[in-house]
Amino acid sequence: MQQWNDMFLRAAKQEPVSHTPVWYMRQAGRSQPEYRELKKKYGLEEITRMPETCAWVTKLPVDQYNNDAAILYKDIMTPLPAIGVDVSIKPGVGPVIANPIETMADVQRLGTLHPEKDVDFVLETIRILRKQLHVPLISFSGAPFTLASYMIEGGPSKNYNKTKAVMYGQPEVWSALMEKLADLVITYTKAQIHAGSQAIQIFDSWIGAVSREDYQESIKPYMNKIFAALQPEGVPLIMHGVGARHLAQDWADLPLDVVGLDWRYPIADARADGIKKSLQGNLDPSVLLAPWPVIEKKAKSIIDQGIQHPGFIFNLGHGVFPELEPAKLKQLTAFVHEYSAEKIQQQSQRG
Repeated sequence: MQQWNDMFLRAAKQEPVSHTPVWYMRQAGRSQPEYRELKKKYGLEEITRMPETCAWVTKLPVDQYNNDAAILYKDIMTPLPAIGVDVSIKPGVGPVIANPIETMADVQRLGTLHPEKDVDFVLETIRILRKQLHVPLISFSGAPFTLASYMIEGGPSKNYNKTKAVMYGQPEVWSALMEKLADLVITYTKAQIHAGSQAIQIFDSWIGAVSREDYQESIKPYMNKIFAALQPEGVPLIMHGVGARHLAQDWADLPLDVVGLDWRYPIADARADGIKKSLQGNLDPSVLLAPWPVIEKKAKSIIDQGIQHPGFIFNLGHGVFPELEPAKLKQLTAFVHEYSAEKIQQQSQRG
């Protein structure tokens, strides 16, 4: 039996750590050869509906890379079919929705999520993993804006014009949809916590497309509602998006624990800007295609910035991509553990 490793939870709460904890977004699947073999037989949606297999995929990178946390293998679209969204995952495209939202009637037709019935396979996977893991399990949900963007656009978008047209031109429809999705996120994530998840990350993947003024007026109130509802559950709450430096201070105002940064926003800058909450990030995933000396230099810089204040979790600034070599992630994890442990020990001796 491996010893329980709580470094991730400690860092999220800004408690002392012996080394900087590491996990990677999209660490389960994509770049792993074992996963690619599995995908020859099953699609993403099929895998998530097979709890034993899904648990194996989730645990695989922890076993291979020695990461300090696992993140549940699933998709942000997972709860949407239960409320009446006709969504399918198209290879090479992403989520495609056959019945996009256009009117108030479309919003009113959306149902309510009943987790034990509608996503029982997700909850069973969590229960299995809690018996198997020696590190904390992170679960997640898409945020209302990102979910809405797919539901309105009908799939991935480069400019989110339709989404913004609803936000600007049909504010009553927008508000109703945001309210509906905020309630969905609360119900979904609470069920995951009650099943055994030990942290929740909210992915607002495409929120960088929104101005700060629009975020504060049309999105932030719903994010506040979500985190305020989840805070009493007592697990670390993480916010992450891409291209969202201009929103980081608004995230830091929310009742959450960890602000996730992408690679465009140096950790030292975030601290200088007054963000006092725990920070997570933020190596550019593309750096992992470079030779090891380049990776090491970039990682050192991030760690040196991160450990200046309590509460730092090493991650990528976005998700692992398929071309990445798993051996690089293993090497990077070992380096972050060793280098940060040495630096933290030096700090304690000086202090």
